[in-house]
This record gives sequence, structure tokens and C-alpha cells, in this order.
Amino acid sequence: MTNPHRHNITWTTPSEDANGSMPLGNGDIGLNAWVEPNGDLRFYISKTDSWGDNGRLLKVGCIRLALDPMPALASFVQTLHLESATLIVQYDAGSDEEATLRLWVDANQPIIHLMVDSPRPRTVTAAIGLWRTEPTTLPEIEISDIMLDRSQPNHQHAPTVVEPDTLLTQQPNRIGWVHHNRKSVGPALTAEQQGLSEFERPDPLLNRIFGAVIQAENNSGLMGTRIDDQQLQSPAATSHHFQIPVLTQHPATPEQWLTEIEAILAQSQRTSHVEHRAAHEQWWQTFWTRSWIHVTSPAGDDDATFVSQAYALQRYLQACAGRGAYPIKFNGSIFTVPYRDKPGDADYRRWGGGYWWQNTRLPYFSMCAAGDFDLLQPLFQMYARDLFELWRYRTQTYFGYDGIFFSECVYFWGDVFTESYGWTPFAERDDPLQESGYHKWEWVGGLELIWLMLDYVDHTDDQAFLQDTLLPYAKQILLFFDHYYPTDEAGKLVMHPSQALETWWECTNPMSEVAGLQAVIARLLALPAAALKTEQRDALHTLQQKVPDLPTHEVDGAPMLAPAAAFDDLRNVEHPELYAVFPFRLIAFNRPNLHLGLAALEHRNPQGHFGWRQDDLFMTYLGLAEEARTAVVQRARLQNHDALAGSNPERAMPNQSRFPAFWGPNYDWFPDQCHGGVLATTLQAMLLQWDGRQIYLFPAWPADWDVEFKLHAPYNTVVEGRYVNGELQHLAVNPPERTEDVTVISAEIQS
Repeated sequence: MTNPHRHNITWTTPSEDANGSMPLGNGDIGLNAWVEPNGDLRFYISKTDSWGDNGRLLKVGCIRLALDPMPALASFVQTLHLESATLIVQYDAGSDEEATLRLWVDANQPIIHLMVDSPRPRTVTAAIGLWRTEPTTLPEIEISDIMLDRSQPNHQHAPTVVEPDTLLTQQPNRIGWVHHNRKSVGPALTAEQQGLSEFERPDPLLNRIFGAVIQAENNSGLMGTRIDDQQLQSPAATSHHFQIPVLTQHPATPEQWLTEIEAILAQSQRTSHVEHRAAHEQWWQTFWTRSWIHVTSPAGDDDATFVSQAYALQRYLQACAGRGAYPIKFNGSIFTVPYRDKPGDADYRRWGGGYWWQNTRLPYFSMCAAGDFDLLQPLFQMYARDLFELWRYRTQTYFGYDGIFFSECVYFWGDVFTESYGWTPFAERDDPLQESGYHKWEWVGGLELIWLMLDYVDHTDDQAFLQDTLLPYAKQILLFFDHYYPTDEAGKLVMHPSQALETWWECTNPMSEVAGLQAVIARLLALPAAALKTEQRDALHTLQQKVPDLPTHEVDGAPMLAPAAAFDDLRNVEHPELYAVFPFRLIAFNRPNLHLGLAALEHRNPQGHFGWRQDDLFMTYLGLAEEARTAVVQRARLQNHDALAGSNPERAMPNQSRFPAFWGPNYDWFPDQCHGGVLATTLQAMLLQWDGRQIYLFPAWPADWDVEFKLHAPYNTVVEGRYVNGELQHLAVNPPERTEDVTVISAEIQS
């Protein structure tokens, strides 16, 4: 068993501002916490469903905690304990004036806990820090913001007004605040604009309420005293316990919200604090024992240790934000902090509140191998369940047949960004699809979601999920491709108009969709006989015969994978030709035509190991151990990088984050979940890959890195091993009969 505390983060000096924050979370509620130079603790509170009335994911708020008297900071120690997701601050440790502060978010309840202990009595005061104090018109908005309209001189179709929070008043022995969406800007507008008004659904923003209350009790049994609406003081004592329940309700009134807060606190009080803490620690112990990767180097190479820590911290960040109501936001998750010259305090994030599938998916590819199946559920819930009927209705409305076409850029309620769809209403159009060419015919996302769901079913054998979610969804995605594209004289789909991701805008038979169709249909047909009805299997066989071959071409006389059978109009820097390698694994180190993938990798341009770039993954699935090692080390060590700035220093946005896994902004924002997601999946795939029932160990592993690991494979299989000095010294496979399906790839085979 690995010890997550080996990757704990310890600082011996306070931080200047929120850029020096450490992350905490319980999967839904997140904190950015730091200690200021004067000794005060501050933390931002976030939540996965705290959507404001403009469809922007807002922070819940901010709290400051002050001790009186404040201990000296001469021997200050601040540690993030990964094993329990707890921040511990020790002031003046070892002296008579010492004090210890502990902060965590309960893994099983929507409550933040804050404890202060010291040998001498102290008062502790919590203060609410609000920045949304009056209606504020944003001077600039991001690309997925509702009112972005590039045809307007200021790029805004109408003002984007952020409404204020409301302090709770007359609360005995506690304080609190709420943000109440008394208006909704977006859902009705996008529905009308995109021809979806007749689809019945509740407004996802109107009367959404989120906020928190603060209450405290000291070890003398005295409750905190409300100084005013923003300050609560716990009377002088040697021990203090603050509880901060955080809640989102939709739809609700403030009175209903407060009633539910009371219920949360009452439920919590039925069990002792000691029991709650033990259950919290047990959740995290279970999480860390699901899987691990710990890399070392006999030569003392600290790259190995650094990559290990980066992997552990990324997995921790995913657990802190991955069990909420909505998928992890690629552009900052729930850990954004204020950025200089950008409006909205910690609410700001580059690209805004919308979801881009190609970015959103990247943290999720590592979750099956990690055994983090619970973290996949919000992704499946939003895309495969919540949006299912809306997108099916949209396809019927636009084209008159059954099926689902998957849009790359959507708000959490499923409509396309206004900037992407365009401001001409659906009723006035000849072409119902979005106007923006960046994703107009990019429909690989539906196939990738099927692929991820198949990974989940293969690992867990969740038959209810297969029948109730995966197969109905897959049917609709595949129906759309079959209906939308004609066939040629050979009976093959002619996929035009189409595009290869955002990169090639004029395509026929793009690799991303062709590889996706081939891979998905083959895996569906490989399901056990009882999983599919005869008519389902027959329909899959019929469509399989229509799917074109993987596109290839020659460059400098070498045959290789191509972005599409025909492609033109280059607009971005992705490598769709290599989607046959990742995510769809049709070309891999163990499969035929490896040379086509290797040649395409060699000729890719540009190259990079940051942000959403997948070069690391392509190398890993092609079995290139040294190249993969170089890539993952570069990725782990890359901070303070902004790909969008280019050579223009005026556009540079250096990330000053102190926490080592707050990568970015890269192409997106920080902490960049695309960057960390690729890192996690790459390190796993260097160690373990699977193909059907076959498990391959060390398919791209450098011989001079030692490793201890525990990872998950299909068919409820867990593989645990220790590799030292180029040899596998320990291997345990559970269930044991799966051992015969394990192949160990030696360094000689790799070379």
C-alpha cells in the first residue's frame, strides 16, 4: 500500500494572497485556503452547482479567520495532508504560545469544519468577505458568456450584470449569506434562438440559491457570538469548532434554503464530531487504497519523484471536485482565484462557464484505471442522461429523424453557446446548425462518450448502466451518423460536410469520427451475447459495413495516418490523425499497422506537452517509453506558461500559483485540468494498457524507473506490482485467474 502522506505539501512561510492557496474539497464543495502574512486564515468557498443568473459558475464566498492573541509566525508550518484532505497550520509550534488550526470539508456531509486548539485561551473571529455587494456590469465577458456578440462594437449583445449576495440578518449565534438568482439570463433566450422553446424543461437558473452559514462552539460549550451580520466570534477558550454548512437549492426561496440548512445541521448533530471525523478519514483512506503509482529512480533522479507527486496531486484535485452535480470544469475546476486586471474577483475564468467536450473529457480518461468510478458519474449524468431527451428532440426538430448529434460547446443545460450558434434565430434560418465553423460538423464527442462508458462497463460489469444509459445513448448517436451521411456506390458513408476537430474545416471522412465509429461499433459487438438483442446486433453489423476505412496518406514517401480522406482549411493545432491511437486505440504498440501511427507521430506539427495537447498519450499507446518519460516529466514540471500569449508579452498571464499542481493557464486557465488529466492518463498507460481481456504491463515504461503500483483493469480486475532495477519483483492479480491474461512487456521488446 502506498502512503499518500509522502506527497503532502508543506510550507514554512505564509502566502501573500490567494495565489498561495492550497485546495481542499469533498467532491462538491471546494476551498482555496491560505494564511496571510499577518497570520489570518482566508479561504474561498466554491461548489460544483453554484451557477449565477448569467450561467457563470460563481464562488460561494470567502471567509477570514483571526485569532486573538495571534501567535508568532517564527516557526510557522502549513501542511496539506493528502491522506485526510486536511489543512493543518501550526503557529509558533513548541512554545507556550503555540496554536494549531485544522480545516477540512467533510467527505460525507456538505459541511466545512474548522478547529483551533491552543494551550492558552484565545478568541477566534470568523468574518464573511463579500465582493458581490452591488449590481455590477462586467466590462468584458468570455467566449461562452451568454451575451457575447462579436457583431457589436463592445462585443456584448446586452450588459452582463452580476447581482449581489445577501447577508442573512437576525441570525442568533451565527452569520451567513446567500446568492439568489431572482432573474435568469440565457436559457429562454438560447431556447428561442436555437428552436428549442417547445421542449418543456424547468429554467435551470431562476431561483437557484446557494450560500453558507457559520456557527461556532468552544470547549466550554459556549456558542459563537454574532458581532454583526458579517462577524461571528467564538469566546475565549483553548479549543474552538466552527461548522460551515454550504448548500445549493434549485428552485427555492430563501426561507426554504434556510430550512434545509437547519436540517443539515440537525442531522450532523445526531452523530458526534469524533464519528464524523472518523468517517471522513475512512472515505479518504478508501480512496487512496483504491490505486496508486509511486515512481522512484535508483540513480537519484528526482524527476521520478516529481512525477509521482504530480500524479497524486492531480488525482486528489479530481476527487475534491469530481462528485458534485456537474462535471469538472476544465478551466480552473472549482479552484479559481482572483487574477490581476480581470473582473469578478475569484469568479473569473478564461473561456467562461461553458463546457467544451474535448477539454472536459481529459481528466476522465484516468478514472477507470484508478478505480475512481464514482468520479465518472457526474459526466455520465449530464451528457448521457440529463441532455438525452433535449438533444434527441433537437435532432428531430432540425432534421426530421431520430438520433442525437453531439455539440462540442454547450451550457450545462444543453444549448449551444450563443457565440457559436449565432444570433440569427432558428426560425429565420435555412441551416439549423451553428454558424461558427469551429465545431459546426465536429461530432466525435458522442463517440468518445460511448467509449468512456464502455470502459466503465468493462471495468465494473455494471449491467444496469449498460442497459439503461449506455445502449440507449449509443443507439441515438449511431443513428444520427447513419441518417446524416449518404453512402457511395460501394455502400460506404461519405462523411461530408465534416471536419477533423477544430483543426481541418473542410473534410471528407475525418479520422476522428471514422476511427470513433469503427472502434465503438466493434466494442459494442464484442459485448456478451445476452447484452444485445438480435435487432440491435443486426443494426450494428449493418452500420459497421458502411463505415469507411481509416484514412491514410503518404508524406515524403512514408505511409501514415491522415487527418481525413480529404482535408483542407487548417485552423488549429490538434492532431486528429492520431485519434486512431488515442482515444480509440485502433493503432497501438500491440496492433497491426503500428508503422502508420509512428510515422504520423513523427510528422506531427506542432508538438508540445502542455494543456490539452495529447502528444504524451500518442507516444504512450505507441509504446515509446523514453519519449513518454520525457513528455510526462516536462508536463509535470511545467508551470507559469500561457500558450495563448505567444510572443506578445502584453497577453502573457503568468500563473503565480504556489501549489505545484495548479498548472496553467496554458490554453485554458488554472488549475488546468486538461494538463493534469493528460499527465495522469499518460503515467497510467505507461504502466498498464488493456485490449479486450488482455492486460499489458510496462508497455511504455523506462527500465531505469522503479515503481510500485496498484491499478484497475477490465472485468473487475486489480493489478498490483513492484518493478525494481528493470525486473518485476512482485505481481498480484485479483481475481487470480486473470493472471493468465497478463503480458509483461520487457525493455528489450520496447526497444
